[in-house]
Amino acid sequence: MTYDRLVCANCAAPVNEGRCPVCRANRARLQSEGPLGGGLTPMTLIALLAVLIAAVALLAHQTA
Repeated sequence: MTYDRLVCANCAAPVNEGRCPVCRANRARLQSEGPLGGGLTPMTLIALLAVLIAAVALLAHQTA
């Protein structure tokens, strides 16, 4: 989840604006996680695994 859609429970403002200390702390935490820190959902992992299996199966079929 990206922090541009989160609303702070402390000040009721968007977290990306950083109006209160809670917003600023959460924004800093989300930014420090990087693009893959909290963005990998189970559905994304399943999709990546399916692509990997398909690629291995295609490679095995071509070599046989």
